Amino acid sequence: MKNSLHENSFRNCKIICMILSLSLLLFLSGCPKIITKPGKPKKVALVLGGGGARGFAHVGVIRELESAGIPIDMIVGVSVGSLIGAIYADVGDSFELEWKTFKIKKKEIFDFKVFNIKESIVKGEAIKDYIDKNIGTKRIENMKVQLAIVATDIKTGTPVIFRSGPVKVAVRASSSVPGVFPPVPYGNKLLVDGGVLGNLAPSVAKKMGAEIIIGVSIGKARKKFSNEIPSALTVILESIAIMGDELIRLNRDEMDFLIEPEVGDIGIMDFSKKKELIEAGRKATRKHIGKIKRAVVTSDK
Repeated sequence: MKNSLHENSFRNCKIICMILSLSLLLFLSGCPKIITKPGKPKKVALVLGGGGARGFAHVGVIRELESAGIPIDMIVGVSVGSLIGAIYADVGDSFELEWKTFKIKKKEIFDFKVFNIKESIVKGEAIKDYIDKNIGTKRIENMKVQLAIVATDIKTGTPVIFRSGPVKVAVRASSSVPGVFPPVPYGNKLLVDGGVLGNLAPSVAKKMGAEIIIGVSIGKARKKFSNEIPSALTVILESIAIMGDELIRLNRDEMDFLIEPEVGDIGIMDFSKKKELIEAGRKATRKHIGKIKRAVVTSDK
């Protein structure tokens, strides 16, 4: 009798389990399938400012962002930021960028005049020759990374944005510090350093479709002057850097992040501190990496 009861109970349990399993299958087959889409990264723009030799800090910033897997979809460069930006946009690889820039010599950028310095202190041909030899992509629109270069029309006091055309013309114009480099004739315009209107140009990045704008300012350090009167070149470059710092405050709200490498008192003309400047760029960027990553990745709308 007991065995019979056990058998019936066991049989009933099996029937109940089968019914529950069948009900569950029928329920699941009638439910719509839920597909979870992966997060879609936002478009990131890197806005690089001027600052002479301190521009090597830009290299460190790019190295750190790339190492952290943060995409750089576009670059907006002003002055030396246009040169570093163009080299990176050409190769699309931060390691190669560092390798190339580490070999830059002062004479490849500043070809000083011996006579006839009425118009400018340097000729301005060396930087164009450097670009011809070291940047394979000759036109901005063909770069691997979307690039914009900012110069200033000294006739009208308005910005000139290069998003196409010869790279060497755009970089040369954007880097033409008044009094140091001769201005660049361009159509009916006369172009000088983009930093005259601001060391960073986040508004340009926004017009290009950037959703996250990362600015890099390298001009805030002040050179420690001795009791001797500094050279005219040093005075001009440091003055431009001071003006650029002040203008950054006006458009600070247009940037999601502002990276400011601690470049100490390294001079704008000091090409001997490349390693220190690159490391300063990396160190300053690491402070923002976590927040940048969270800002860049977002779910599909």
